[in-house]
Amino acid sequence: MNSKAALLDMIRAQPFFHELRKFRLERGGRGWIRSGRPLLIAALASDPKLAEVGTRPILILTDKPSTANLIADELQFWVESRPVQIFPAPDPLFYEPGAWGPEIRAERIRVLTSLAKRALPGETKGAAAPLIVAPLRAVMTRTIDRKAFLKATKILRVSQQASPTALARLWRETGYAGGEIVREQGSFSLRGGLLDVWPYTEKTPVRLDFFGDDLDAMYTFDAATQRNTSRAERILVPPAREVFTPALADGTFADIETDEFMIPLRNRIQACLLDYLPSNTLIVFDDELRIMDQADDIEEQAERQRGVSVFDHLLPEDFPQPYVSMSELRDRMESFDLLNLGARGETEDDNAANFSDFEPAERFGGKLSDMVQAAFQSEAAGVPVTIVSRQSARLQKMIDAALLAEEELKPPVVLNGTLREGFRLIGENGEARAQLWSDQEIFGWERPVPRRKTQRAVETSENGIDEFRPGDWLVHIDYGIGQYAGIVTRSIDGSSKEFLKILYAAGDELYVPVHQADRVTNYIGPDLSEPVPTRLGTTEWLNVRQHVKEKVVEVAEDLIELYAKRQVVDGYAFPEDSPWQQDLEGAFPYFETEDQKKAIDAVKADMERPRPMDRLICGDVGFGKTEVALRAAFKAATAGKQVAILVPTTVLAQQHYETFSQRFAPFPVTVEMLSRFRTASEQRRILADLADGKIDVIIGTHRLVSADVRFKDLGLVVIDEEQRFGVAQKEYLKKLRTKVDVLTMSATPIPRTLYMALTGARDISSITTPPDDRVAVITHAGPYSEKLVRQAILRELERDGQIFYLHNRVQSIYVVKQQLEALVPQARIGVGHGQLPEKELSAVMDAFYRHEIDILLSTSIIESGLDVPNANTLIADHADALGLAQLYQIRGRVGRSTQRAYAYFFRNTKSTPEGIERLDVIAENTQLGAGYSIAMRDLEMRGAGELLGHKQSGAIAAIGFSLYTRMLAQAVKTVKEIRGVEIPDEDIAVTREMGLLFDPITVELPLDIGIPESYVAERTTRIKLYRRIAAVHDSMKLEALRDEFTDRFGPLPEPLGNLFYQIQLKILAERIGLSAVVKEAAAIVLRFPPLPGNVETRGLEDVGQGIRAGKNAYWLTGLDFETDDWREAVLARMERVAKM
Repeated sequence: MNSKAALLDMIRAQPFFHELRKFRLERGGRGWIRSGRPLLIAALASDPKLAEVGTRPILILTDKPSTANLIADELQFWVESRPVQIFPAPDPLFYEPGAWGPEIRAERIRVLTSLAKRALPGETKGAAAPLIVAPLRAVMTRTIDRKAFLKATKILRVSQQASPTALARLWRETGYAGGEIVREQGSFSLRGGLLDVWPYTEKTPVRLDFFGDDLDAMYTFDAATQRNTSRAERILVPPAREVFTPALADGTFADIETDEFMIPLRNRIQACLLDYLPSNTLIVFDDELRIMDQADDIEEQAERQRGVSVFDHLLPEDFPQPYVSMSELRDRMESFDLLNLGARGETEDDNAANFSDFEPAERFGGKLSDMVQAAFQSEAAGVPVTIVSRQSARLQKMIDAALLAEEELKPPVVLNGTLREGFRLIGENGEARAQLWSDQEIFGWERPVPRRKTQRAVETSENGIDEFRPGDWLVHIDYGIGQYAGIVTRSIDGSSKEFLKILYAAGDELYVPVHQADRVTNYIGPDLSEPVPTRLGTTEWLNVRQHVKEKVVEVAEDLIELYAKRQVVDGYAFPEDSPWQQDLEGAFPYFETEDQKKAIDAVKADMERPRPMDRLICGDVGFGKTEVALRAAFKAATAGKQVAILVPTTVLAQQHYETFSQRFAPFPVTVEMLSRFRTASEQRRILADLADGKIDVIIGTHRLVSADVRFKDLGLVVIDEEQRFGVAQKEYLKKLRTKVDVLTMSATPIPRTLYMALTGARDISSITTPPDDRVAVITHAGPYSEKLVRQAILRELERDGQIFYLHNRVQSIYVVKQQLEALVPQARIGVGHGQLPEKELSAVMDAFYRHEIDILLSTSIIESGLDVPNANTLIADHADALGLAQLYQIRGRVGRSTQRAYAYFFRNTKSTPEGIERLDVIAENTQLGAGYSIAMRDLEMRGAGELLGHKQSGAIAAIGFSLYTRMLAQAVKTVKEIRGVEIPDEDIAVTREMGLLFDPITVELPLDIGIPESYVAERTTRIKLYRRIAAVHDSMKLEALRDEFTDRFGPLPEPLGNLFYQIQLKILAERIGLSAVVKEAAAIVLRFPPLPGNVETRGLEDVGQGIRAGKNAYWLTGLDFETDDWREAVLARMERVAKM
C-alpha cells in the first residue's frame, strides 16, 4: 500500500461497502466507530462505481458543530478531488436577538452560492460537486429561498451595460455594507465611476470601472494597498446575507441595520439548506440517534426561549418560527438518498448487530521502537499499516533506519497529517485487513482542535493613523500643545487651501497647512490632568523642547552604555538546530505567522552567538509567544543545558507544564514543575534532581528564584510577564542576565524605543499578526442581566463549548455557584480560587482542561496566559472594579480557536465613572491585535507616569508621549553614532523621516491645494490621507501614493494634484537642504536655514539659466505665472540645484 488511495480502495473492496453503495442504511447503520466514518464518506465520494460520483453533492449531517469541524477537517485530508465545505450554525440561538458573525455569514453564503449557481448556465461545467458538512442546527435555520437568492445574484462582464448606482442599491439591499473603502468581504464602495465590491466567494476584492453605464474595465485589487493588481473579465456577485433590506419609497435605506434575526419576518417561504440541494444529493447522517436527540433538545430550548421572550414583551406572540422542525426536515429528506453511519435504531433487525468492520487500534504510549516493530510485524503478516502523524518526518527516519538493518522488511506508509484516531479494518472472517495509526495511538496525543483560515478586515495604510477629533489635545512639533478645532478652508492670495485649526493659550489660533499634517500628533501625558496650552509668539515652547532634549540625551546615553556592556560579556554559543529540533517544529499543528517566524529566527540567532541573549518577545494575547519560548527551551535542552521557565501564577505553571510535557513527549527531554501544586516531599525530590541535572526543563512560579534552587548547568531562563514579579525577584533576574540566555515575554504592547528605555536596551521582537484562523471576540459591557448570563451559557453548551465565569471575591463565590446551578442546572460547575488547597485547585483546573467541567467559576487567577481553546464564553461580574490591562488579559482567555467567542463584562450598580469608561474602552476595542490601542488608551486614562517612573514623567508632561518617544529614538540614534555602537536603526524604531521632522520645510506657492469633499467625502479619512501624504519623504513612495489615489478614487482633481506637486518640491528641498520654497514677487525663492551669527554668506554659486544665487538662497526668475509652465520649470531647476 503506497498512498491514501490504496487504503480507500481496500475499504471499497470490503463486502459491507457494497451495501453502503446501495444506500440501504438510511434508518439504521452498523454503528461504525467515529474514526472510520470520514474514510467511509471519502471512499463513497471518490467511488468510480457510483453513478454521478463527481457531480453528486454529499451533505454530511452531524449533531454538534464540534463534530462537524472534525469530520470536515479529516475529509479534507482524505478527499483531494472535491471541495469540502462547512455550513455552520449561527451564533445566536433560535429566538435570541443578534446578528450573525461575519465568518458564519461568509461560510453559509459560500455554500449556498456553490449550490445555487449549479442552476446557472455554464457556471458549474466540469466543476466537482462539494462535500458539505453541517451540524443539525445549521440545517434547521431558515434562510432566503433559492429563487430569490438566484434573482439577487449578479454576473458582470466587461463591456456590458449596468448602472453603478443601481448595482450599489442592489448590493446594499442584499446585505453588503457600503463605505469609503473596501477592507473586508461583504462590503462595497461607490466613488463616482468606480465601484469596488468584495463578495464572500472571492479571495480578493474587485474594482469595476464605469464610463457612464458602460462597464469599461474590471480589476482585482489589494485590499491593504488599495492598488489594482490584475485585469478581470467577469465576476459573480451573490447576496451577502440571508435576509434582504428593502429600500424605502424614496430609494434610500433606513439607518437601522437588518440582521438575521429578521429572517422569519422578511422571508415568507420557510426555506432551508435542503431546498438548495439538487435531487441527486446523498445525505449522510453521522449518527442518526444522536442527531434526533439533539433535535429534541434544540426544539425544546427554542420553545422555552420563545416563551420567556414573549412573556418579557421582547417578541410578539405571532413571531414566525425561525427554524424548520426536525419532522419537516425528515419529510423533505424523503426525496434524497439517505445513509446512516451511526448505530442502528431499536426497531432494526438485530441479526448484524455484532458485526464489526472497524475496531480501535493498538496503542503505544510514545514507545516508538515498539511501534516500528509492530508496524513491520503487521506488514509481514499481510496487514498493511498506514501512519498519519504530525511527526511523520521523524517516524519515517526511524523506519528507514530499521530498513537499513533488514532490507527484506516491508515498510508501512507514513503520511503527514493529523487525525482524531486510528482503527483496524476487520474482514468478514474477523481478521484484520489493514491498520491506520494516528498520533493518538502512537503518542497518546489529543487531536488539536481543527482551525480554519478566516478572512478578516485588512489593515489599510490609514488604519495605523490616530484620529483627530475636535476637542482633542494635540502637539505641534514647532508650536507646542493646543486643542484641535477641525479642518478649515482659507483663501490666500486668491488660492484656496485647507488647514488644520489648533487653538492655543490666550485665544491664539494656529492654521497648519495640510502638507505639514505629519508635524502634529495626539497628546498623551503622564496622568489624567489636562495639559497647559502653549502661548504662541513666545520662547516658551523652544525652552521646553530644549529642556526635554537634554533629558532624553541622558536616557539615551544610559541605554547605549548598557547595550555596549552586553556586547562584550562572554556566554554559551548553542549549536545549530538538530534533526530533533526540526521534528519538534514539524509537529506544530498550526501555521506560524510571519512575525512568529521572525521572532523564532531572532531567538535562535541570539542563542547561537557567544554573548548572553537578552531578548523581549512582545505580542498580543494569544498571538503565539509560548511557541517561541517552547522552541527555544527545546533547543537549549537538546544541547545539554537546563532551562528555567518562570511564570507569575501557579495555574499558568500547571498549563505550561502540560503543554511542554505533551510536545516534548516523543523526545528524551525531562520536564518538571515547581509550584505549590507540588507537595513538600515532591519539591525536595525535584530540587535534588534539578541539582543533579536529571531535569532538563523546570517550570515554576517565584518559587524558582528561592535560595535553595540549584542548577547543574543552567543555559536558558524564560520569563513570562516579568512586570508581575516583585522587586527582589527582578534583582535576581537582572544578575542572571550577565551569565545565561534570557528570554522575556510580555503582552503589554508599547512603542519599541520606550521598551528600550524601560527594559534596559534589550533586543526586541514584536508579534503583531494574529493567527490566520483567529476571530475577534464579541464584547458586551453593561449592567448585570440574569437572562443574558443564561443565554450565553446555553449558547456555549449547545456548541459543546466551555465557559469562564469570573467572580473576583472568594467570600461570595459559592453563593454565585448556587445561583448558576439554579439558572443552568444541566451545566457542570467547578470553583477555582487562590485560597483553595493545592491539590483541590489542581484537580479543578485539570477537570476543566479535560472538559469534565462546563463552567469554571473563578477569581482572577485565570488572568495570565491560560489557553483552553474549547472555552469561548467569558462572563465577568463586577468587571468595573478591574483595571483596563487586566480586563484585556482576562478577555484573552477566550477567542483562541475558530469559534466565535463572547465576553460579557457586567458592572456593579454603583459603578464609578472611571470604571464605566474602562468597560466602554474594552467594548470599543474588539479588533484582533487591539492590545496596542488599549495600551495607548490606558496611557491616556492613567497617564504614562506609572509606566515610566519619576525620571521621565516630567518630560512626558511637557511635550506629550508621542513626541517624547520620537525625541528619545532620535537621541539614541545620535548617541550611538557618536560612540560608534552598532545598533540597527529598526531596533530602536528610528526612521530617516523621524530626523526630517525636526528640520521643517515651508512650501508656499500660489496654488489651490486640498482633497475636495466630492473626491473623498468622509472627513476622518481625508485627515488621515493628508497625514499620509505629508509623511512621504521619498519620490518613489510619492509616485506610488499618487497611483494608489488614482486606483482608489479615480483621476486626481486639480487641488490634489497641486498638493502632490508641493510634496514633490518638499522632497527635493530636503535633498538640497532648504528650509523654505516660497513665492516672492515674480520669483520662487529656495531659502536655506539661517546662517550662524558670524557668517554673512553661504557662498552659493550662480547656476545661470534662471537660477540666481543670493547670500543664503537661490532665486528662480523669469517664470510665467500666467500659465502652468512655471511649475515644470521650478521642478527642473530644483533638480539641477539638487545635483550640484
